[in-house]
Amino acid sequence: MAVALLARSPDKLNDLAKDLRTQTPQGVFETFATDTSPDKLRKAFADIKSHQSFKDLKLQMAIFSIKNSSKKPFMSETFEDFMDPLESYVGGAMVFAQESIKRMFEDHGEKTLAEGAEKKGTLLFTGTLGALRCNAEYASYGASRASVRQLAQALAREMSAKGIHVAHAIANGRITDADNEDTQRGKHIAAEAVGKTYLFLHEQHPTLWTHELDLRPAQEKF
Repeated sequence: MAVALLARSPDKLNDLAKDLRTQTPQGVFETFATDTSPDKLRKAFADIKSHQSFKDLKLQMAIFSIKNSSKKPFMSETFEDFMDPLESYVGGAMVFAQESIKRMFEDHGEKTLAEGAEKKGTLLFTGTLGALRCNAEYASYGASRASVRQLAQALAREMSAKGIHVAHAIANGRITDADNEDTQRGKHIAAEAVGKTYLFLHEQHPTLWTHELDLRPAQEKF
């Protein structure tokens, strides 16, 4: 397995890569520091393509998962603050998806499934319950989360027949790397369980593709 890790903080990225290399010595884990601005995201994809660890590999799966939270009484909201997550989160999802799909077409060709092509890859978006319903004072947050859910739905309808599996996962609850009593008893979501679920989605054959999943630990209310 070869994985490109993208995040804003180089230090956190390097620490994560170090841990992953220790746990999976046979894996390849490279880091690319970036935020969700268009120029930086496009540069990150270009750097991945030209990196020695990936130059002979084809893109199989791309996962968009970033934190995005904003709480403010609506009458105290400003236009600039309201729009900020729509640009950074929704705009970032758009550019990330476009770069991922472009790379999948380059790597696997543009023939459709009807023309005999195989599945080209999987594009996953990690969302939250805010994509479905929203609480008071979370108008900007809900608008951005719902927008990415709709983006995923539109892409699924456009790209499925072309061999790209697009899915949106609603993670309702805290995701943690820890393997402890809280995860084992279903208080928190285990990161490893999310990984296994995403791998399950990626391995689905075109005979049946899941578009949306609602993920929560057993004790989470909904």
